[in-house]
Amino acid sequence: METVSLAKFKGRKNVVLYFYAKDGTPGCTLQAIEFSDHEEHFAAHDCVVVGVSCDDCITHAEFRDENGLSVTLLADAEGEVCRKYGVWREPEVNGQRRSCVVRSTFVIDKKGVVRHALYGVTPRGHAAEVLELVRGLKE
Repeated sequence: METVSLAKFKGRKNVVLYFYAKDGTPGCTLQAIEFSDHEEHFAAHDCVVVGVSCDDCITHAEFRDENGLSVTLLADAEGEVCRKYGVWREPEVNGQRRSCVVRSTFVIDKKGVVRHALYGVTPRGHAAEVLELVRGLKE
């Protein structure tokens, strides 16, 4: 229930910023649980994990509590951050425009530089894959 800026991590922490479609869906739940399960491994590499979806803070809190999540979840209710990172899509489905978020992950180093951008990721095993990328970051 507070505003978070990635600038607060600059010079201090690496950041894994991942975007997902919706709290409580099977793939998004699996992904959030796997990131939470690996959280101490990320922390060992001075890295925080932050998940973003268009769900509100109340929905995030329920999702977190129901699944024992420890990663930070941020609400982007208007899709502003999703648009800035290029993960917001409006494909045409059956003749109608539909808004959605492409499951994506960004690895940002301590200097604030995006070192890896992964789009259309598969939830299962993704956290371990991203952890390997974080391990490869140099100071």
